Amino acid sequence: MQGYLIKRLLSIIPVLFIVSMVIFLIIHITPGDPASTMLGDQATEEEVNKLREQMGLNLPIYQQYITWFLNIFQGDFGYSYFMDQPVLTAIIERLGPTVSLALLSEVIAIVIAIPIGIVAATRRGTATDQSIMGISLLGLSVPNFLLGLFLIIIFAINLGWFPVAGYKPLSEGLWPFLSHLILPATALGVIQVALIARMTRSAMIDVLNTNFIKASRAKGVKERKVIYKYALRNAFIPILTIIGQSFGSLIAGAVVTETVFNIPGIGQLIINSIERRDYTIIQGGVLFITISYVFINLVTDLLYGVIDPRVRLNKN
Repeated sequence: MQGYLIKRLLSIIPVLFIVSMVIFLIIHITPGDPASTMLGDQATEEEVNKLREQMGLNLPIYQQYITWFLNIFQGDFGYSYFMDQPVLTAIIERLGPTVSLALLSEVIAIVIAIPIGIVAATRRGTATDQSIMGISLLGLSVPNFLLGLFLIIIFAINLGWFPVAGYKPLSEGLWPFLSHLILPATALGVIQVALIARMTRSAMIDVLNTNFIKASRAKGVKERKVIYKYALRNAFIPILTIIGQSFGSLIAGAVVTETVFNIPGIGQLIINSIERRDYTIIQGGVLFITISYVFINLVTDLLYGVIDPRVRLNKN
């Protein structure tokens, strides 16, 4: 286990290197000068040049990248002159809403997707199976921001059940917290429901056709026990894989949803930073999301051995 963990942690370094380089180059070749944007049209050339020097933008681009990349390993994601605070501090302050939204979306997806996936697998080829797969295909086709707008119109504006937008922390009460997150979490989680349901169906069909399941049924084991204790447990590794990937996708995909619902998370922070050309926030925010995605996949891999002892992660 330790050997596997060390290998995975070392493999993160080249991933971060490639992602950081792509982010850095895309941002710096995009038209627009952050110093000019921050100071406004009335600033003199001397003032702009002075700010550029303070921000290190007067250095060669390769030197800017090397300095930024090396500082990351020291926990320094840079400093936002526009927000007048370290980038990591700005990200951590907005981490709560993003994680809360992603977690609630994942819970909604799992609670809905796994049961309907099991139903589709046990009734393979029937109208129920085809209906579930057809609805899941529709869920994959609808963009989350469009679904979010529909939910706002129906449940917030017309029915008045939920707030139109905004965010309330858990410290202000459970219902205010949930009421502001239910609509965006639903909009964000629908695609994940479709993905997890389809994977659950596929994995369950494979296990239900194995000999030990047929033998269990022949011995008279109750069908409920066969499905949920034997089949689901043996099918859970591919399901866990898609759950881990979907949770990483939820954190990354929260950018648009947070903007639609005006949630002050990392996604909205990045969008606002793009508008004002705040390079350090954009670079740090996107890289932080990448690190989170890689970490979630690592945790998912480590859980394989917990769910199925036959999996040995330290094997080559």
